[in-house]
Amino acid sequence: METVGLDTADVVGERRQLINVAYRLLGSVTEAEDAVQDAYARWYKLPRSRQREIRSPGAWLTTVTSRICLDLLGSARARRERYVGAWLPEPLPDRTEWDDTGGTATTGPADPADQIVLDESVDMALLVVLESMTPAERVAFVLHDVFRYPFAEIADVLDRTPAACKQLASSARRRVSAARAPAVATGRADVVRHVKEAWESKNIPALIGLLDPAAVMTADGGGLVGAVLHPVEGGARIARYMAAIADMAPGLELLERTVNGVPGLVARRAGVVVTVAAFDVDDGCVTRIWAVRNPEKLRWWVGEE
Repeated sequence: METVGLDTADVVGERRQLINVAYRLLGSVTEAEDAVQDAYARWYKLPRSRQREIRSPGAWLTTVTSRICLDLLGSARARRERYVGAWLPEPLPDRTEWDDTGGTATTGPADPADQIVLDESVDMALLVVLESMTPAERVAFVLHDVFRYPFAEIADVLDRTPAACKQLASSARRRVSAARAPAVATGRADVVRHVKEAWESKNIPALIGLLDPAAVMTADGGGLVGAVLHPVEGGARIARYMAAIADMAPGLELLERTVNGVPGLVARRAGVVVTVAAFDVDDGCVTRIWAVRNPEKLRWWVGEE
């Protein structure tokens, strides 16, 4: 293999890309950061002569990071079985939206969440579908369909043939197509704003009108805070549940914020973020609500005044 000179800055500069890959594979910023740190640790443990033999440190780091994520995904089922209630991906903020009245982004070194590109590939609806895939399907889909890695390189990650990796990506693609309607961003912000207004006024009829009759609301408290353990199904039931939350939490402040790149709502109490809600909207109605309440998944949200 052809040798090349090493540039430490170039190696370190791969971190943003690696964080982006790992978050989409794992659905957790914290686990993504751990996986990337592990990959870098393996790189720096290599003898200098071996590092020089690697033509593309970035490709090597991506392969190693993806393998680490693959191992984590393989053990995730057992961890999910011990999880209290529904497990949802870690929501991502758009730090530019927070101001002095709602918090400010840190001025120190960039947090991992700051380095993740907010696009359609981190939409909560897609991340939830990714959770239904086998680990191999998820890796093949994310690396090929999201990051455009060739199947020959994905084969090195999965230890399978390129043809087998192509089949895995195709199977994953069918899962996505079956689970998700075509994304229609137009009007989503207006719908979310109307939900906020109806929720604040405890207007149950208005909420019912904004929710699809077959809508589903899933909450993730992780056993650390109160949250329904099973999804709430049906627009009318969800509306009554939301109104009950407003009654039980006086002083709850709702803010319109970008959640994983699309309009969502953030609930604060006494200046602290307690819930981040993502929405799926189709034909002017909310079809899915994902409410993340587990405080361990809200650490990237600036919530204290």
